[in-house]
Amino acid sequence: MDAVVRVLGEVTLRPQISLKELASAQQALRFELETLYMRPEQEPILMDMIHAAAYRDNTLGLPKICPEANILKIDRSLLFTYLKHHYTPKRMVVTGVGVDHDELLTSVRKYFVDMKPIWEEDTDLVVPTLNMQVDESIAQYTGGIIQEECAIPLYAGMSGLPELAHVVIGLEGYSHQDPDFIPICVLNMMMGGGGSFSAGGPGKGMYTRLYTNVLNRHHWMFSATAYNHAYMDTGLFCIHASSPPANVHEMVEVIVKELVNMAGALGEPELQRAKRQLQSMLLMNLEARPVVFEDIARQVLATGHRKRPEHFIKAIENVTAEDIHRVARQLLKSQPSVA
Repeated sequence: MDAVVRVLGEVTLRPQISLKELASAQQALRFELETLYMRPEQEPILMDMIHAAAYRDNTLGLPKICPEANILKIDRSLLFTYLKHHYTPKRMVVTGVGVDHDELLTSVRKYFVDMKPIWEEDTDLVVPTLNMQVDESIAQYTGGIIQEECAIPLYAGMSGLPELAHVVIGLEGYSHQDPDFIPICVLNMMMGGGGSFSAGGPGKGMYTRLYTNVLNRHHWMFSATAYNHAYMDTGLFCIHASSPPANVHEMVEVIVKELVNMAGALGEPELQRAKRQLQSMLLMNLEARPVVFEDIARQVLATGHRKRPEHFIKAIENVTAEDIHRVARQLLKSQPSVA
């Protein structure tokens, strides 16, 4: 364990960042940006676009995908200056599962506190005039539309993959600290969705609304999936759908209708099924050690302590139809975001 903590300390606070590494990272990034627009799955681009529409020119709306023009501007000193401001003790959580607490503390103190970061040992690594303070501003939801007309990639015709148009419609959701965070997660499960040819056999999410009301009724719909993005100070609830370009108009009508119907009639079996699905998904995810690490670290970073799975199971159990209606009505009051 001591050796592992040492490696974590070296990677985090004392990286070398050689010129060779930097060059290969820049090359990899260029390759990634080139292939991004040729992939059949357009999720990364669309998620960047819907956030840009929802939080125009602020916080979460700024690009997550590195703009090509920035690749060569990022050098060693810029990276070390970034690390100096962002890799600070109050922004870190070191998580251990199945290890002795006191031993872990001793190792962490040795490699994270007593041994200084490389930028403190060699001050020439950073740019003193460059202010890269952590952005503490609160996300401002604006709503809006971002459209992009792109040529169909070459692979589509040759590989037999369908030519698709994609639309994402988003509404302002809830932060993960909001009392209504659990009900919106249940609503997300209820909407569900996926691809019209998704793997997993019969029954995999086939009862969710986007399957029964959308994919099973409209043969031209290629996919329809609901997403719930929750952040510290805001949230974004959206539906991503794809179809042949000729059906875009109908596709938007169908998705808007489903969003409006979220505040409509809700049967008890449907609610119970969504709650069970969410509970089982939570517990199955926590069977993997890396997910447990991440759960502890994220919760401690966000709130200072970790709530046990039992807390969330009970909270999901307590969600009522009225909670779902209240959350849906609130969602529908927000200015829509469209990509």
